[in-house]
This record gives sequence, structure tokens and C-alpha cells, in this order.
Amino acid sequence: MEGAELGSDQERQIRVDEYGFERQAGTEAEELVSDYQAVLNRRAIKWRKLLQGSRLQRSLRDINRTFPDNIQFRSSANPCLQQPLFNVLLAYGNHNKTIGYCQGMNFVAGYLLIVTKDEEKSFWLLDSLIKNIVPGFYSPTMIGLKTDQEVLAHLVRMKVPAVAELMERHNVMWTLVVSRWFICLFIDILPVETVLRIWDCLFYEGSKITFRVALTLIKYHQASILEGNNFPAICEKFKQITHGPLVQDCHNFMKKIFTEPGRLPLTMITKLRERSRAQVDDQS
Repeated sequence: MEGAELGSDQERQIRVDEYGFERQAGTEAEELVSDYQAVLNRRAIKWRKLLQGSRLQRSLRDINRTFPDNIQFRSSANPCLQQPLFNVLLAYGNHNKTIGYCQGMNFVAGYLLIVTKDEEKSFWLLDSLIKNIVPGFYSPTMIGLKTDQEVLAHLVRMKVPAVAELMERHNVMWTLVVSRWFICLFIDILPVETVLRIWDCLFYEGSKITFRVALTLIKYHQASILEGNNFPAICEKFKQITHGPLVQDCHNFMKKIFTEPGRLPLTMITKLRERSRAQVDDQS
């Protein structure tokens, strides 16, 4: 029996990707990653040119530590993140007494540790993220998370009114279908390559990237969502739209998040947040 199981595992030809996650050989995801290699090569060349002769000049060894390849990552990654993750979360809890513990922080801090492989760097990235990009997401009241969910509801009414009407008709609250998207910043929702590309934009452009990602998923899959004719069916549709070719092809998906939702000026987001915050406060 053990030999049969081993043979079965060998037949599946499990491989480990550059982030340490298992990927099954021969799958559509692997084919997409193979095609994506050409994009990665072009981006690597652009990075080298950008960094040459600039004040941000760094050695190739440093670049490799930031953007590790498969062999480098597996040889240096901590085999168990439990202790480093505990250290980062405990340190941050002592550093920021206003923060409320939630499971989403585990995912976020864990991903930061996977990318940086350094507790101190992960700590300061987590601090910047919580203070500057998603303030109030992890507070005891989660006021920032609740506010941004209301903002998304307003944006869907503007950008995808048919889906907004469907949600209202069947009394489906947005928090039921998107809270995990936001609180985990799409970790364990979308493929790892796509999540890391989203995080690049999130740290560079700020939290409105989360709205772009959510709106792209909803707008692109509008026809499928509208097939939901009751409460459970609609919730299931929102689970389904986070899988498939659209999100697996991370390069094209990132192009779509800047075109599919249309314009999202910061002034509009700010006004919607003010209005939504007032609504959340009234509900409380």
C-alpha cells in the first residue's frame, strides 16, 4: 500500500514553485507560469537597467534576495514559519497597542516573512501596511474594513449596477462575500503569483488597489454572478470568480485591474470613505 501511494505521488510529478508552494506538473497553471517566464525575463532586464548608476544601486546578490529564484528560496527559507510569525505578531502587538488580533494578520505577516525571510523587515512592512495603507482594518472595531466594504458597495452601484441590484434584491450583505478578500488582502483567495503582483501595486499606490481588484473580479464575471437566483447561489458565485484562467494569468490580470474598473480618482474614494464611515457609525 505504501509503495502504491509513493508511485501515485511520483506520477503526479509534484514540483515546488519559486515561492516554495507545490504545483502539479502538466496543469494549466504550470503552462501559464511557463509562458510568464518571458515576462519575468523582460522585467528583470528593466530592473537591472533601472538600478544601474542610480542612488538605489544594489548588487545582483541583493536583488536576488529580494526577488528569489526557486533554488535560492528553498535553500534559505525557514522550514517552519510558526516561531518567526509568532515573534513578528507579538512584537507588533507590543508596538501598537490599538491593534486587535484577527486571523487575517496571520496571513499577511506570514506572506511578508515568506518574501523577506527576515523578521525585522517583515515587522516594519507590517507596520507601514497597517498604519498607512489599510488603517483600521485590524483595529478591535475593524472600522477601516467595514468602511471600505461600504465603499465597494457604492462603487459597484456606480460601475456594475446590475450586480448591486441583485445583491440588494436577495439581501446579500457585502461583508459576507468580500470581507475575506480585504482582511487577507487576497491571500489564500487568489494564486500566490497574482497576490504578490497585487501587493507590489498596493505598497506603491495605496489601498484603492483593493477596489480595483475587487471591481475587476466582479465586472469581468458579471454574467456569471447574475445567474445566481438566491442567497446561497450568489455567495457561491463569489467564491467561483476567484478561480480560473483570469486570475491565474497574473500579468494580464494586472493589466485588467487598471482598465476594467475605469477611473477611480482618489478624490472620489476619499468622499466615498467619508460617506461610508458616517453610515458605519450610524449602524453602530
